[in-house]
Amino acid sequence: MGWPSLSNRFRNRLGGNRLWQLLLLALTALAVTITLSSCQNITQTLENSPLSRLRLENFKTESADIPRLISTVLGEPKTFNYLLSQESTSAAVLSLMYEGLIGIDQVSSEIIPALAESWVISEDGQTITYTLKDNLQWSDGEPLTVDDVVFTYNDLILNEEIPTDTRDILRIGIEGKLPVVRKLDQRRVEFKIPEPFAPFLRVTGIAILPQHILAESVKTKDSDGQPLFLKKWGTGDDPTTVVGNGPYTIKSFIPGERIVFTRNPYYWNIDDDGKRQPYIEQVVWPVVNSQDAEFVRFRSGDSDLMSVTPDNFSLMKQDEAQGNYTVYNGGPTTTRLFLTFNLNKGSLNGKPVVNPVRSAWFNTVEFRQAIAYAIDRDTMLTNIFKGLGEMQNSQIAPQSPYFTDSGVPIYDYNLEKAKALLLSAGFQYQGSQLVDASGNPVRFTMQTNVGNEIRESAGVQIKQNLELLGITVDFQPLDFNKLVENMDTTMSWEAMVLGFGAGVEPNSSANLWLTEGGLHFFNQQPLGAPPLPGREVYDWEKRISDLYVQAAQELDETQRKALYVETQKLVQEYLPFIHLVGQYSMSAVRNNVENVKYTALGGVLWNIGELKLTES
Repeated sequence: MGWPSLSNRFRNRLGGNRLWQLLLLALTALAVTITLSSCQNITQTLENSPLSRLRLENFKTESADIPRLISTVLGEPKTFNYLLSQESTSAAVLSLMYEGLIGIDQVSSEIIPALAESWVISEDGQTITYTLKDNLQWSDGEPLTVDDVVFTYNDLILNEEIPTDTRDILRIGIEGKLPVVRKLDQRRVEFKIPEPFAPFLRVTGIAILPQHILAESVKTKDSDGQPLFLKKWGTGDDPTTVVGNGPYTIKSFIPGERIVFTRNPYYWNIDDDGKRQPYIEQVVWPVVNSQDAEFVRFRSGDSDLMSVTPDNFSLMKQDEAQGNYTVYNGGPTTTRLFLTFNLNKGSLNGKPVVNPVRSAWFNTVEFRQAIAYAIDRDTMLTNIFKGLGEMQNSQIAPQSPYFTDSGVPIYDYNLEKAKALLLSAGFQYQGSQLVDASGNPVRFTMQTNVGNEIRESAGVQIKQNLELLGITVDFQPLDFNKLVENMDTTMSWEAMVLGFGAGVEPNSSANLWLTEGGLHFFNQQPLGAPPLPGREVYDWEKRISDLYVQAAQELDETQRKALYVETQKLVQEYLPFIHLVGQYSMSAVRNNVENVKYTALGGVLWNIGELKLTES
């Protein structure tokens, strides 16, 4: 599966606001750097493996029996519990299994009905009343009712005993107040919010979960006093017991091999001819450990979708007719690619989060600005992205009406400016080696997720660029799960090349910018933990946080844009993120997949219920 398409699909399905999902999905969203000769070598290696040949033959035999859409996935899920999912594959799995009250048309960006057939917003904008579609059902055939909606919000999301980042996206205003949700009758549910909140309607794309399956696990506690819900639907459980309301359910999960989805026979969407969607009987995600393997599978005809990278674009375009596929180009990606430093000055378990010497460098604005000037993004665009991309200078996607490219600081490659900034901040040179005022050589570790070769290539270039500045970078691509652990649990990281998927609505990433947000990872306060001793929040950091709150309260679109423009200027001036280059959103899709409506926002699968397979 092309990760950009998958990314946008589950952003739509899950409400467009699960930033950990978006952030960690973006860790795999950019595609592989591959040469034709290396692909041939990999293909030969795979073909020469007896185990691979056996599995491939079995897989092809199974595929011939049932029409199915096949698309590879990097990594495997860590949980099937929607509210506890914090990494890309889990979120992607759940995107096929759950829907919320509303959805998003990824062509027009308009809000469309999902589980709710309609809604009414009060004049003051503080009450929204939803009317559910009639005769909704869960994938086990049980009725889906207003009680499920109230349970999802009041007993799960708003329950302080359940540590979920989803709760933060419902917080409103400076005080972070939460909505009040109540049942009006058998089909109507009311949301009351304490003050105007412009993005609230879009927020209610959050998945609705089944009360009849989960209620007991919320009430019952384990020996540590924790709700059993926190252990519900782990990957060690039978995935066929996971009950959803989306187009698909899990048929089987073989760790390290594949995830097989089967159509939900009770899915609510019925077409104009009275036929229930989705049309495709099964969706299969073979698990691969690299984008090289993903590329090889598509080229050999063993998958139907694949993200197209700048490095393989020419080859893929050249073979379109022969391969019986179409390469779609949706223009600039919504994924933001950046280098970031750990700015946390606090201590965790009695130890500084970051080595104090290096922390002092990272927390110097001139240091971060010098790094930005020292990265040759023109060369990155030419060599890594083959010119099929754009410079990124904002945390907001260009498709958003709140994006600006005017008046924000731009850091074009300028090694002399970089050196001047460092000298002005007290750094000096001993020969060609940069040292700080105390004589410490400037050296740090930079990480990214292994297997994403464009991300890895960007890291290699940054390492080389900074050598010209006298800085030694220990570049360390890590296993995806280890990277997540470093960011979310131990906080033991110094610098990372990362990305996150930014939607049309900037508030979808507010949890990244709010100083106490669960996803404020560049200066993290752990969710639900006491304040970290020594953690410092900067004035500019607090200003960005306040602006996101104000922009969400502002109903006038002109004023909203002005507030978000200021955030973009502050991010570019103080550089919690050093924005790099974004590729164009491109995917290859077999021509037997019909009804594809490809966009950079939605990718290939945002309308998966409408997709059909024909004889190729």
